Amino acid sequence: MQQDEKYIADVVRRVIDEIEKQSRLNINSFNSNAGPVYDDVNSAVAASKRAQKEWAGTPKSVKAKIIEELRACMHSYAEDFSRRAVEETGMGRVEDKIIKHHNAATHTPGIEDLETRSWSGDKGLVYEDYAPFGVVAAVTPSTHPVPVLFNSLVMIIASGNSVVFNVHPAAKKLSAYAVEKFDEVICCGGGPKNLVTMIKEPTIEGAEQLFAHDDVKLIAATGGPSLVKAAFKAGKKVVAAGPGNPPVLVDETADIQNAVKCIIEGASFDNNILCIAEKEIFVVNKVFDRFMDEMERQGCVRLQMPKIKELGALVFSVNDKNEITVSRNFIGKNASVLARAIGINIPDSVRLIYGECETTCKWVGEEQMMPFMPVVRVGSFEEGVELSVRFEHGYGHTAVIHSSNIDNITKFTKALDVDIVVANGSSLAGLGGNSGEGYFSHTIASPTGEGICTPRNFARVRRLAVAKSMQITN
Repeated sequence: MQQDEKYIADVVRRVIDEIEKQSRLNINSFNSNAGPVYDDVNSAVAASKRAQKEWAGTPKSVKAKIIEELRACMHSYAEDFSRRAVEETGMGRVEDKIIKHHNAATHTPGIEDLETRSWSGDKGLVYEDYAPFGVVAAVTPSTHPVPVLFNSLVMIIASGNSVVFNVHPAAKKLSAYAVEKFDEVICCGGGPKNLVTMIKEPTIEGAEQLFAHDDVKLIAATGGPSLVKAAFKAGKKVVAAGPGNPPVLVDETADIQNAVKCIIEGASFDNNILCIAEKEIFVVNKVFDRFMDEMERQGCVRLQMPKIKELGALVFSVNDKNEITVSRNFIGKNASVLARAIGINIPDSVRLIYGECETTCKWVGEEQMMPFMPVVRVGSFEEGVELSVRFEHGYGHTAVIHSSNIDNITKFTKALDVDIVVANGSSLAGLGGNSGEGYFSHTIASPTGEGICTPRNFARVRRLAVAKSMQITN
């Protein structure tokens, strides 16, 4: 199997290298009629619609082969995509992004997820299968531009659809680079050109036009609140990934050494820009001091309150709508960058900085997406649950608990009522893939109820009922 994967990866790489030599992968070389990167929404949707019609009639065996070749391409370019992502967006760590690209390539569910069902009895035979919606409009974030794009692409085309991307403007160059490569892989594998397309200059206005287009039948929105809101306005089926502010509760029965290890692993991964990552920690008073000392022992740097406030003054501000905003100068940056901003020099190898905060601190209530962890002292497990519910904000996204008490884990899970609860592990375990069990996806659709998405969430269920016949036995 490994030899087969290497062979496919080598073939894909050679094909794409040859294409690049002919200068066909430069974004500027595409005119509005060529694709897959289009100047306007109408051209992109029209091309995507034609490709989807052809793709819908493509044998499943060919579809499966193309998806495997896309996986090989993603593996081949994992480091390239990662370096470009950090260079263009200024967020995250290259070494973590490489892991993220390989994880998406390996663990994104494909055609195998679309299992058919059937029933037979005295009244006949009923058969259910999955069918495509048609053209899907998809929005991707700047935090994980290619992993989300690839993950969405595979799930959407596995279901027989085509996709038009309106990516985050902060990652448009990398996204176009990736879309062009994926388009070429699909074409080389015998699939239609423009099965994946993208708007060259993504804007909110362009996204709204895309969402409202008559030929767009489904919207997959993974992005900021304004884009998700625009998706819902279109009046179509939406699979939306909303915000998260995942709390962590550490009770008096927790294995403190393991809890700290797991929190560092999850909260520091790619500098905390994953939506599932631990964002604030509530620790029961009985073990609070031991927890704080263990964080330092495992390599984190502790800040005192004056420095926490100083950093907060740089990170948080209030806009003209009286909303708290987070400075992009710090989102996804290394802990050393945050520390230097307040006059503290630490090496880039430090994964996480932390400090004790009150619940009134903005660090606790905001999804800051950077490697500073606010730690709040609570008097009891019950208070920790109450505060976890409060600061999760009802997003229904993710929560983490460290406890050896099964009853406490159960109470926490019921009280939080989120899509993902992780017990005694890092937040990464909740996504499956490399770090946990179960299927994996970057799309966690809390607002629309799908949770961790699969190709089934981008397909229609169709039923064929054959009355009073087709039974093999009585």
